[in-house]
Amino acid sequence: MKRFIHLIKDCLRDVREIMPWDLEERLQENPDLLIVDVREPEEFKAMHIKDSLHVPRGVLESACEYDYEETEPQLVQAREREIVVVCRSGYRSVLAANSLMVLGYENVASLQTGLRGWNDYEQPMQDEQGNAVSLEAADEYFFARLREDQMDPARRQAR
Repeated sequence: MKRFIHLIKDCLRDVREIMPWDLEERLQENPDLLIVDVREPEEFKAMHIKDSLHVPRGVLESACEYDYEETEPQLVQAREREIVVVCRSGYRSVLAANSLMVLGYENVASLQTGLRGWNDYEQPMQDEQGNAVSLEAADEYFFARLREDQMDPARRQAR
């Protein structure tokens, strides 16, 4: 049986990752670069990179094609654009980047470390109203909070 992390590693055979400082550089060099944020709606509303396109991971594949309720015309028309896919930590974005590549997108990368790393690199984010999100607020937001029942039972016993 494969585990989640194994699925990610399998996708990384084909998916290119870039670091936050690489994304900063790419944005300066290519104003046509499209950032696709695949997090859930509440996550995107809380904070995101300015001008990023929100396409939740669960509807990504249908958002890439015309004639679906989830169709995102900007994404459908972006098959030849440079695309960087982002999520919270860089895992969902790897899966999403892999899907985009399978669907024929030519220049796709995933943001390694996700928006957590983007924040650690002290890059700007905004909320749904376009207001700047402070680094401290983002730090608090990105702090991992696992419930007891979400932890591996073997590791719980070892504590």
